Amino acid sequence: MASQLAYKSRIASTKSLSKIFNAQEMIASSHIAKARDVALAAKPYSDAISDALAALVAHTHLDHPLVKKKDSTDNPRVAVLALTSDRGMAGPYTSNVLRETEDLLSRLDKQGKEPQLYVYGRRGVSYYKYRNREVKATWEGHTDAPGVEVAEEISDTLLKAYMAPASQGGVSELYIVYTEFINMVSQKVRLLRMLPVEVVDKEIDMSDANAEEEVKEAPDLTAPLYSFEPSTAEVLDRILPKYVQSRIHECLLTAAASETASRQNAMHTATDNANSLVDDLTRKLNATRQASITQELTEIIASADALNTTEE
Repeated sequence: MASQLAYKSRIASTKSLSKIFNAQEMIASSHIAKARDVALAAKPYSDAISDALAALVAHTHLDHPLVKKKDSTDNPRVAVLALTSDRGMAGPYTSNVLRETEDLLSRLDKQGKEPQLYVYGRRGVSYYKYRNREVKATWEGHTDAPGVEVAEEISDTLLKAYMAPASQGGVSELYIVYTEFINMVSQKVRLLRMLPVEVVDKEIDMSDANAEEEVKEAPDLTAPLYSFEPSTAEVLDRILPKYVQSRIHECLLTAAASETASRQNAMHTATDNANSLVDDLTRKLNATRQASITQELTEIIASADALNTTEE
């Protein structure tokens, strides 16, 4: 049985950790409302530009690189963007994203493709750096509150890689692994094929054993025909990059809300576990103290009996 000093030391350290966990939970609780509102506020714009693009595709004959699917036999390179976190104490948030990213990379390798990795978040960067995995580009320090600037930087980098010809290292597809914010207690890892752009977005539910694509409801395409000025190509050159940027920004915002909610839930659980551990250690400390007192009383009584026996 451990000594009383050891129990007291463990109780003190556990109480200190409990305070840290509780403080992290309170900080996450104060941030989650704003992160959730920002993520929900970005969705209408993303939906609106998605509907506009869907209408353009439905009423025109498009021959644009962002819409036209490339032949993977000519260019097997595929870009994969993993959205992780900058900080820890968020439970399984980052580990779930990394696990699904690894599964995707393995599937792409088996299909004969050459995945090129892009990582967002310091935890993901450290993970792949430790494993000596080549990463094409990284972004750090923005996962708590991703702004338009970082979304634009990411979209520009990925669009440049997608638009580049195969001879210059271009990619034929772009996948994004992120965590979707559903509610305060539920966040789900999603796999979205961002490029080439499709009228009906397809998301892959990684919790499904078959990893089949889940097709969202298509928007209403009953709008009238469009006329383009100055030209269709110029309009598409403007709207398609904005579409990609808005979708990436939406993914960053919902990932930030998911990270904050995951951190709050993890810290709440950690605080409860720490308090339970303190109670358990306190009971053991009391039992050890009682055993020590009983032993001392037994020794005193035995000494007194020995003295009485000697005098007799």
